[in-house]
Amino acid sequence: MIHDFCIVGGGIVGLATARALLTARPGASLVMLEKEAGLSHHQTGHNSGVIHSGIYYAPGSLKAELCRRGAVATKAYCREMAIPYEECGKLIVATDAREAGRMEALHQRARANGVAADRMDAASLKMAEPDITGIAALHVPETGIVSYPRICEALAVDIARAGGEIRTGTAVLGIEETGNAVRIATTGESVTAREMVVCAGLQSDRLAQMAGLSPDFRIVPFRGEYYRLDPRWEGRIGHLIYPVPDPDLPFLGIHLTKMIDGSVTVGPNAVLGMAREGYRKLSIDWRDVVSYASFGGFWRMLSANLGSGMAEMRNSMFRRRYLEACRKYCPGLTLDDLHPMEAGIRAQAVMRDGTLVHDFLFLDTARAVFVCNAPSPAATSALPIGGMIAERLLSRTGTRPADLARATA
Repeated sequence: MIHDFCIVGGGIVGLATARALLTARPGASLVMLEKEAGLSHHQTGHNSGVIHSGIYYAPGSLKAELCRRGAVATKAYCREMAIPYEECGKLIVATDAREAGRMEALHQRARANGVAADRMDAASLKMAEPDITGIAALHVPETGIVSYPRICEALAVDIARAGGEIRTGTAVLGIEETGNAVRIATTGESVTAREMVVCAGLQSDRLAQMAGLSPDFRIVPFRGEYYRLDPRWEGRIGHLIYPVPDPDLPFLGIHLTKMIDGSVTVGPNAVLGMAREGYRKLSIDWRDVVSYASFGGFWRMLSANLGSGMAEMRNSMFRRRYLEACRKYCPGLTLDDLHPMEAGIRAQAVMRDGTLVHDFLFLDTARAVFVCNAPSPAATSALPIGGMIAERLLSRTGTRPADLARATA
């Protein structure tokens, strides 16, 4: 059998893409291949669960637009599918005058992006969150929380209802593209499809190489280590609590996250991982280490970020240092409040010149689209990202404009 579409990767971006394709092409034959026993096992399943507002991203950028659209679409989809979510809001807290200055610049960016954000002084902050200390804050009321694995479950139901097939426990072993189809060898039955989309996240560079491409980047895993706060904090934190981002650092910093199950987490830091899919501390996969250590761009990236990288590593090694980063805006935390939980791993694409890729990165062949980098907040933006990927594929095959509009809605 020749399928119309094959999707490789059962995370939220792959599922959203499959749903968009089946919406644009009702009755199409689609098969999804996922190597794990279930869906959303990697980046999606280790997500913090935040529905982001889009406040951080450059005005007019694709990331800003997709995040705004994604937040609206995610909440609407949750209502449609009866998935619990909460629009709890976010407080971005400034703890000194320097951070307050950066906070004001962020407020201007929020306005440019059309994101609601209100200034709060120290007294208003203390009234809203008695356990949080700062000289000022930005309140972003539209930020929310949800379980992205629950959304993935619902997307899988949509795909099945539209006639799509999802094969779990099916790893891709080889990809061969011919003039009119793509043949995918797997650990089970081989699959042939007219068009393919690869949303492989942590393995995206390897799948591209498997197809005979020569990507000019390498996936470098970064561990995001979290702690779950002691149950005594449940119900005490009403908002998401974020620091003002440091423009010299590539990630947002350690923050308090109220989860949809009522628990509260703190994190993440960002430390170099020794395994792409090793979530336990000290996990090592030598194949993964050799993969990035043999890539010149890794060493250029490391040199450019050595100071911040060492600071993150010390926070990882010494729990008291991690605590001090948290106590900067939540002084009531103690070491006994920090309970270890499984880390997340970010698939960070690094270019040959050492640049960290913070935007979308695609590689195309005649019959395939390889999603090589889908940057944070990919989970929030997944529904419009899926539509965008579907449009990228279908626009090459003569799909009518009305179909494309429906796919990207």
